[in-house]
Amino acid sequence: MSAASTVGTATDVSRAEYCVIACAEAWRDNGEVLASPMGLIPSFGARLAKRTFSPDLLLTDGEALLVGLDGETEGWLPYRRHLTMVTGGRRHVMMGASQIDRFGNQNISCIGDWSRPARQLLGVRGAPVNTLNNPVSYWIPRHSPRVFVERVDMVSGVGYDRAEAAGVTRFHRLPRVVSDLAVFDFAGPDHSMRLASVHPGVSVEQVRAATGFEPAVTGEVPCTREPTAEELRLIREVIDPKGLRDREVRA
Repeated sequence: MSAASTVGTATDVSRAEYCVIACAEAWRDNGEVLASPMGLIPSFGARLAKRTFSPDLLLTDGEALLVGLDGETEGWLPYRRHLTMVTGGRRHVMMGASQIDRFGNQNISCIGDWSRPARQLLGVRGAPVNTLNNPVSYWIPRHSPRVFVERVDMVSGVGYDRAEAAGVTRFHRLPRVVSDLAVFDFAGPDHSMRLASVHPGVSVEQVRAATGFEPAVTGEVPCTREPTAEELRLIREVIDPKGLRDREVRA
């Protein structure tokens, strides 16, 4: 039985599988860098990228452990060595965001006035160091105007406008934002967020309605690319045979 007949056709592709593909694409052509995915779908994406078009990636659990293609621990990354990779731009993180604005400023710290927040979140953590010293992409499993906001309540991860104002752009780069509806880059005016693709079954109007600001749109917005038969086989039979991806993304 061929791979195509084993995994089905592109018409069977779930929204979660498109999200895995979109996350994997964040690491395309990165070369030999430390891929630090934070979260389930980004982790599947990084492992897919390494198994296919980005074989030089070094995989990690997002913190201190080095992991293999099966996600099993293979080694430990000493903190001093980790910092060397972080501050030299040799690491590409995919983080989450409780809020993110048009220039990529990210908030994972609090909702409301920081001096008296309505909700306390994770805290700033390593977001400033990550965003100023190595490429950072974002994964948003629930696209809504509460996440994609005009202005974040507190800056944790640094966006393009603030990095440029502070003159700290040497290693600052935000390649993409992937949500359960679409993919964005920062090719809009003044490095603002641009709608790069919508997942099949999602319209541009749906994305706009779910976004708290007007993203840049250039011409006709394409659909997120289709996975190959081999990529589908890897996702379904090797990387995530238990189907955990569908618990995080539901269409």
